[in-house]
Amino acid sequence: MPKFDGGNLILLDFLSVNAALVITPKGFLQFIVFYLLPIFLSCVILNLPSFCYFSPCLVVPAFLEISPMSLVELDDETVRSMSVGAVFSDFAGNITSVDFHRTQDLLVTASADDSVRLYNTANASLVKTTYHKKHGADRVCFTHHPSCVICSSKYNLDSNECLRYLSMYDNRCLRYFKGHKDRIVSLCMSPINDSFMSGSLDHTVRLWDLRVNACQGLMRLRGRPSCAYDQQGLVFAVAMEGGAIKLFDSRSYDKGPFDTFLVGGDTAEVCDIKFSNDGKSMLLTTTNNHIYVLDAYCGEKRCGFSVEPSPNVTIEATFTPDGQYVVSGSGDGMLHSWSIGQRNEVACWNSYIGVPSCLKWAPRRAMFVSASKALTFWIPNYSKSAVEPAKGEADGV
Repeated sequence: MPKFDGGNLILLDFLSVNAALVITPKGFLQFIVFYLLPIFLSCVILNLPSFCYFSPCLVVPAFLEISPMSLVELDDETVRSMSVGAVFSDFAGNITSVDFHRTQDLLVTASADDSVRLYNTANASLVKTTYHKKHGADRVCFTHHPSCVICSSKYNLDSNECLRYLSMYDNRCLRYFKGHKDRIVSLCMSPINDSFMSGSLDHTVRLWDLRVNACQGLMRLRGRPSCAYDQQGLVFAVAMEGGAIKLFDSRSYDKGPFDTFLVGGDTAEVCDIKFSNDGKSMLLTTTNNHIYVLDAYCGEKRCGFSVEPSPNVTIEATFTPDGQYVVSGSGDGMLHSWSIGQRNEVACWNSYIGVPSCLKWAPRRAMFVSASKALTFWIPNYSKSAVEPAKGEADGV
């Protein structure tokens, strides 16, 4: 359970995230030879007392090879053990978007109080806060640079300054991108180059390049759009009205979609779409709180789950990095996790923050975040007693 101190940051043994780290044999040998052995010899030569050999303030050097928990190590027990490790509750409005950097231990958030905030996820600390009163902050995603983000505007949309390329380092707008006429509801960065996509309630999906102000590609469609790149950046998907998912080759999207999937029996709009890290699965979340896992190659439905309705709040679901589990919020303020292979619910937790509108699993750690009016970091807590999860509602293929 999180503890609150003045309504701000609370840490609960955040170092327990290291329980999800493994030390490689090569790194352990380097640690002994290049770090502990010199300390030991120095203490012997200088005739220092023995307690100096292993100081409680020992800092692990950079060359020690510590790798995040490998994908095969995520199991039901680890997923069930997830607990709140840190809470940030000093937002003056709902958090509208969160994104992890692909290669750095960083998280960025945008919220209704017009702030964009940068966090270090390795130690759960706030690094930087910038405010954007003129345009607001709605959707946000990292570029490849750890200090630069793309942020969509909430105000003055008639000025055509719908997207901004921001430097968090010096709080500077590097470029405006003009084109959308309404709120942006989907935003994603290509994992391999400077391209990115945005989907708007003006019923368009636009393709952009960070180096150019003008739109590079335009798709007009019906309904609320949602878009996503696969993890290799070779394919992107666009969801549209009627449960249709269109797949495009990112190198020749002007030729039109090379495949189209239909989510049979569900005509609700797709509010979020994600690819698994291995590119084999797609995760769809609909506006009526149905969650589907599709085969990314043929569109076949692998499994589906349902959660409680959340009026006026669109929920978000996320894959774990190994693609074996799905985690989602729910309209009753709970968080749920399911095994894709077994098609059963593995865990169910109280979110502590009401209905979470944002949810993402970190690409480099055994950690996920959920957000609404507060931001919570979830990490493994192996001391937590195992509790048999409640039976969740799932449907087959």
